[in-house]
Amino acid sequence: FATAPLVVEGCIMMRKCHLNTCPVGVATQDPVLRAKFQGKPEHVVNYFFFVAEELREIMAKLGIRKFEDMVGRSDLLDTRTGIAHWKAQGLDFAKVFYTPLSHNAEPAQRIRTMAQDHGLGRALDNSLIEKSKAALETGEKVSFIAKASNVNRTVGTMLSGEVARRYGNDGLPDDTIHIQLQGTGGQSFGAFLSKGITLDLVGQCNDYAGKGLSGGRLIVRVASDFRGAPEKNIIVGNTVMFGATRGMGFFNGVGGERFAVRNSGATAVVEGTGDHGCEYMTGGTVVVLGETGRNFAAGMSGGIAYVYDVDGLFAKRANTSMVKLEKVLPADEQTDATQYHNGQTDEAQLKALVEEHFKATGSPRAQFILDHWNTARMQFVKVFPTEYARALKELAAAGTKKAVSA
Repeated sequence: FATAPLVVEGCIMMRKCHLNTCPVGVATQDPVLRAKFQGKPEHVVNYFFFVAEELREIMAKLGIRKFEDMVGRSDLLDTRTGIAHWKAQGLDFAKVFYTPLSHNAEPAQRIRTMAQDHGLGRALDNSLIEKSKAALETGEKVSFIAKASNVNRTVGTMLSGEVARRYGNDGLPDDTIHIQLQGTGGQSFGAFLSKGITLDLVGQCNDYAGKGLSGGRLIVRVASDFRGAPEKNIIVGNTVMFGATRGMGFFNGVGGERFAVRNSGATAVVEGTGDHGCEYMTGGTVVVLGETGRNFAAGMSGGIAYVYDVDGLFAKRANTSMVKLEKVLPADEQTDATQYHNGQTDEAQLKALVEEHFKATGSPRAQFILDHWNTARMQFVKVFPTEYARALKELAAAGTKKAVSA
C-alpha cells in the first residue's frame, strides 16, 4: 500500500534506491538528480481520494454505511481463490477467519470500545517536564539530576514534544535543558531528542538510544568508579542513532550492531561498534575510536566516517561496494574540494570531535589520541562514499565555473 503513493510521487521502480542514482530524484542525495523530482503532496492526496472513492463503492455493494462496521467481518471475505490456490493446499484457515462470540452468543465487539491505558501517567518524562518548566516557558537554563531505570522507555521523548510544541523544529539554544541521569537507560533512550536538550547518562543504555535524534545532545558515559577499559565495554545496545537527522551523540564505550544505521545528519562519537556500522547512512559524521565489526558502511551513500584503525585490519571489515577508504591528511596537505566538510578540513573536524568527546565523557581513549595526535591521526581511516565524493566534485566545479564566468 505504500508503494502506490511512492509511484504517484514519481517513482518508476528502477530499484536503485541503495545506489544513490535514482533517475527521478526520489532516493538520492545527489543535488543534480534531486532537482529532477517532480512529486507534489497534492498528487498523493488525489490518489487517496480515488482510494476512498473506490472503497465507498465496495462498501455500497456490501450494504455497509460505516467503515467501523467492516472491521472483523471475516464472513464478508471472498476466500475461495486463496484457499483453492495450490500453495494453500492442506492449510486450515478456520481459526484465522473465526468470529469470536461474546458471553451471550452474539458477535463480540470488533472495534475499540474502551480507552487503552498506555501508562504515560507513570512515565519518567512527567517529572522531567515539571523540572524543566522554566526552560520551556521562558527559555531559562535549567540543570538537574535524575535516576534512570531499565523500565523507563523513550526517556526524553515527551519532553522533546513539549519543546517542539512551543518552539517548533528550531528548538531551544543548545544545552538549555541539561539532565544528568544515573542508572540504566531503557529502550529508545533519548528518542527524537529536540534541540536544546542534553541527556547525560552515567551508566549504560539499551537498544535504539538516540533513535530519530532531532537536534538534541546525548551522552552515555561510565561511572567514575568503573575499573574496566571503556573501549572494551559495551555501553549501548543495537541500532543506536537509528534514523537520526541532527544533533550529537557521545558514547564512552562500545556500541552494538548497526550503529548509526540510516543516520542522515547527526554527529556521533563511539569507542567501537558491532557489525553493520553506518549501514545505509546518507549524511552526518561518525567517529569510531576503536574496532568495528564486519560489513561496516554497507549501503552508505552519504556522510563521513572516521575509524581509528588500531589493529590495521579495518579494510577487511569494511564493505567497500559504495565507499572508498582514505587517509586523514594533515590540514596543510588538503587541497581537494572533496576534503572539506562543514567548512573544515578532515583533520580539523576529526580533532574537534575527539576533543568534544573527551570533554563530554572524560574518555581515556580520547585523551590518549589527543596526547599523541601526530601519530594517532595516521591510524585513522576516512570512510568516504563514492557518490558523495562525486557530488562534491561536481558542486566545486560548478562553483569554479560560476566564479570564472562572473
